[in-house]
Amino acid sequence: MSRIIIYDTTLRDGAQTEGISFSLEDKVEIMEKLDSFGMDFIEGGMPSSNPKDQELFASRPELKNGQLVAFGSTCRPGVKAADDEGLKISASCGCEWVCIFGKAWDFHVTEALNTTLDENLRMIRDSISFLISSGKKVIFDAEHFFDGYKANERYAMEVLDAAKDAEWIVLCDTNGGNLPTFIGDVTADVARRTKAKIGIHCHNDSDMAVACSLSAVRNGATMVQGTVNGIGERCGNANLCSVIPNLRLKMDCDVPVDLTKLTGLSYSIAEIANIRHVPHMPFVGEKAFAHKGGMHVSALMKDTRTYEHIPPESVGNKRQILISDMSGRASIMEKIKEMGIDADDADIERIKETVKEKESVGYQYEGADASLRLLIERVKGSIRTPFTVQGFRLSIDGIGVTDLQSEASIKVKDDSGNIEHT
Repeated sequence: MSRIIIYDTTLRDGAQTEGISFSLEDKVEIMEKLDSFGMDFIEGGMPSSNPKDQELFASRPELKNGQLVAFGSTCRPGVKAADDEGLKISASCGCEWVCIFGKAWDFHVTEALNTTLDENLRMIRDSISFLISSGKKVIFDAEHFFDGYKANERYAMEVLDAAKDAEWIVLCDTNGGNLPTFIGDVTADVARRTKAKIGIHCHNDSDMAVACSLSAVRNGATMVQGTVNGIGERCGNANLCSVIPNLRLKMDCDVPVDLTKLTGLSYSIAEIANIRHVPHMPFVGEKAFAHKGGMHVSALMKDTRTYEHIPPESVGNKRQILISDMSGRASIMEKIKEMGIDADDADIERIKETVKEKESVGYQYEGADASLRLLIERVKGSIRTPFTVQGFRLSIDGIGVTDLQSEASIKVKDDSGNIEHT
């Protein structure tokens, strides 16, 4: 089993998601949850970019399981690393590890940085050397590496050679446009040609970030960078909620996290970020183990492996049996058992037919367990109605739509014959 390092960048790359803005308190809370889960590296943010991140690193938060990482860039063109303000902030921040990015695509060097290829190599070497001399351990993110390798393989490899003193060199598919086969082949080539410890950082613009990350691991990468729930700029980053269980459960990799906390972590991060949790997200989504088809449920009751690729409990999730007009006896029986209701064969058949009849005229019970329970109790004849409505009246008076007065009256009779009129 290969030990794979998990590098979480939810607090930095994830915070670049449209509509997400973490407060300092949010960041501290998320950091604690990530650390408790067992992330190896937790990127706290970019202390040179804003006061909030500066304050976070100045507080020197202590992690029990992982390593806190500050993020930054190489020095600017024409500026020595020791004189670069951003690098000086990174060098003085309150953590041992710093991750910096540098350009690995010649097109970006000449067009985005507006400098020469040799100067870019100087910036990378000088920046890493300065941080190491300042007592930091360095992770180097080779930005746009795969596009750079495709356009100018020689120069992309020169960039990696310039970063050889870093503890880790991370190959980045920054635009998220490459396919897993190419990512795997290039990672294997880099692993053959360098002695560096290799990481992978993929974006999801082609919906391939998880697959590309796993392909890189299969071909020599021993670190995966990503975010919880795959949040991130544009289409997001590699989703660690899929990467981690695939590494552990499908590829037999050593990833020492508490996998049973994965679903809870996923929900917590979504709640703190104030975003909707995606119900059909693999492994951790509410619908990831939801079964609707009657034949599926029938087989599932014999052996869960028939329609589940892993036990939901292994990632902290749970199975759902959905009742609909597609449900058979097995679905009804399992749902009744789940609700703790006693029912004989005749009850089950009547419940099944009643559900189909109701759904044919527009009712839906998949996400309405309370309504389903009432239906079951009515069919069984065991429901006890506490009162019946004898009549009601509602009146609304006013002008326009803002100055309105409402009055309602209702008359009910309880099972003893008492009438209440309010």
